[in-house]
Amino acid sequence: MALIDQDSLMAIQPELVSGESVIWAGRPKSGIIFHREDLFLVPFSLLWGGFAIFWEMGVTGHWDFATSHGPPSIFGALWGIPFVVIGQYIIWGRFLYAAWKKKRTHYAVTNQRVLVVQNGWTRRMASAYIDTLPTLITELRSGNAGILRFAQPEPMWSGRRGWCAWDGMTIGNVPIFMDVEDVDSVYRLISDLREKATAGRPFHP
Repeated sequence: MALIDQDSLMAIQPELVSGESVIWAGRPKSGIIFHREDLFLVPFSLLWGGFAIFWEMGVTGHWDFATSHGPPSIFGALWGIPFVVIGQYIIWGRFLYAAWKKKRTHYAVTNQRVLVVQNGWTRRMASAYIDTLPTLITELRSGNAGILRFAQPEPMWSGRRGWCAWDGMTIGNVPIFMDVEDVDSVYRLISDLREKATAGRPFHP
């Protein structure tokens, strides 16, 4: 069975209810891990960022643009700045932001629930009772690390995902264990708990 991370255990403790005990606690694997969504997000971010820089250089007089189209456009330059900033964020900034969030994100499996606690700009928590989990999906990503989903993922183009498609560490209504070390062990633990819970049998770790 996967070990209990003591920092994660301390972060989860305030969220426990009477009679609830932690069986496993951990946090996301550090470092950059690419996910299925990045097959679309990476090319799109490069196109966005490249066009934004091309626009900004054009309107500020680079490549003899000012000679053939008049003086540099101050309005055009100011208009392009937010697009350049967004482009830089979606190319590389989002990975730094995810790394910052990973250090502040904690997962736990108890005898009753799966929980996610994130101490970012604000403290956020999501949980679900094991006997009510609609599904259990594991996605292996890097080495023995992977994703555990407790509901069917929303499509990339779903309006309900919005900007969260660019932030895999967002805490939604349904918990998701992102980039979990030894994901197979955690998957088997939750699967066993769910089987026993739906059968009405007590769990003995």
